[in-house]
Amino acid sequence: MAATTSTASSNILTTKKNLSSLSLTSTNKLPTFSSLYSSSRRQRFIVLSASLNSKPTVLVAEKLGEAGINLLKDFANVDCSYNLSPDELCTKISLCDALIVRSGTKVSREVFESSGGRLKVVGRAGVGIDNVDLAAATEHGCLVVNAPTANTIAAAEHGIALLAAMARNVAQADASLKAGKWQRNKYVGVSLVGKTLAVMGFGKVGSEVARRAKGLGMHVIAHDPYAPADRARAVGVELVSFDEAIATADFISLHMPLTPATAKILNDETFAKMKKGVRIVNVARGGVIDEDALVRALDAGIVAQAALDVFTVEPPPQDSKLVQHERVTVTPHLGASTIEAQEGVAIEIAEAVVGALKGELASTAVNAPMVPAEVLTELKPYVVLAEKLGRLAVQLVSGGSGVKDVKVTYASSRAPDDLDTRVLRAMITKGLIEPISSVFVNLVNADFSAKQRGLRLSEERIHLDGSPESPLDSIQVQIANVESKFASAISETGEIKVEGRVKDGIPHLTKGRKRIRRAECQCQLHECRKDRST
Repeated sequence: MAATTSTASSNILTTKKNLSSLSLTSTNKLPTFSSLYSSSRRQRFIVLSASLNSKPTVLVAEKLGEAGINLLKDFANVDCSYNLSPDELCTKISLCDALIVRSGTKVSREVFESSGGRLKVVGRAGVGIDNVDLAAATEHGCLVVNAPTANTIAAAEHGIALLAAMARNVAQADASLKAGKWQRNKYVGVSLVGKTLAVMGFGKVGSEVARRAKGLGMHVIAHDPYAPADRARAVGVELVSFDEAIATADFISLHMPLTPATAKILNDETFAKMKKGVRIVNVARGGVIDEDALVRALDAGIVAQAALDVFTVEPPPQDSKLVQHERVTVTPHLGASTIEAQEGVAIEIAEAVVGALKGELASTAVNAPMVPAEVLTELKPYVVLAEKLGRLAVQLVSGGSGVKDVKVTYASSRAPDDLDTRVLRAMITKGLIEPISSVFVNLVNADFSAKQRGLRLSEERIHLDGSPESPLDSIQVQIANVESKFASAISETGEIKVEGRVKDGIPHLTKGRKRIRRAECQCQLHECRKDRST
């Protein structure tokens, strides 16, 4: 990074065509964030050109509702190619700007590498994203979005359906009667009322299952290390430890994601801690249960019954002992399979993907700062300001050890917990790194890129008296321990400082090192020419 600082800065300062887009007060339309989702500088211009002259291409690799497809077609060229092999997906992906999958397609590191930097967004039509290599997506600057709300109710309802069907032997009794048998005594069930249900994972689906189970008269406890206690109390649910949950429950309902920490979390050891005769429902991910251990627990009588909608391998082998077990009720991953949920998921993921391709900041992003939509809207002009301050500051650096220590100061009348600066930090990082490296930085890979380059960025907030109507009064970027070709750019303490604010929705440069001559600056920032203090 240090080696390229002087040359890169010089190139940037003398290329007027490129610098025109750096003006904080320019009335020209700024490049959309679609250009920020590319991972190579070569691809950047292709993406920008495509946004002006042709439609992007979206590959839909698994069945998606018609409403979502139509929404995509209004904005992009849509390629619906289902049941692709890994090799076929890697071949196709280099021609696509976006990819939409469900749970059956593995979006591996090879997919991102094969995209050649063109793939800007992966949309997961559903909640879980364990089939997407998030680390690889982040490294390649590819945004990953999901559809976290549309199928919540459907999944919760299916969990309750399996709970009741298992307790009353509905599937087994149905098969028996259709086989010409009448076995009332064999299929005596158990009641739900008064029983303890342990909800393992108290997120969107888990909390909806808890609400419905309470309505059935069950006592509900939950385990989730990240769930806020006040939200659980509002539903009438007690949060307990993992061991307490599995040891006291009559029924266990799984709603946790599949991660290295949760893989096979129900195994021989945990089954041994459970109350004898426990019943288990899984509408989350198959991999959270050691399936061989579950068969052993069923045969030993530790687990009385199980109801499973998901499996480690889908579809499971036809000779699976678990699927064929007489005390196991199974469905083929139907958690989100209602007409309403399918349409809702299709629309939700299509809107997220189109928004990302348009350059909008996604509130459902999985590997980027998770900021509510209303906050993103409010911060939009400050996002532009943040990036351009970073770009301006780094242009003033030359030689030396390069940019290592950066301090960002936010002046605001708002309380610290009412000002989310994660997106701003990412955009300052983008502005600092891009002009002096070959890496194309975006909201997704900003922190990763900074860490790789040894860039240490700290943040400070100054609280101002006054109305907190606007989120920020100003942003200051300060680079320490650097050299500059412009002696007047360096303060007495050896730092470069630039500051800006937003006025009437337009970013302005308001302060730099005093008396930097306009001829020295050459940065074509409109306010730099207008404000003599800079």
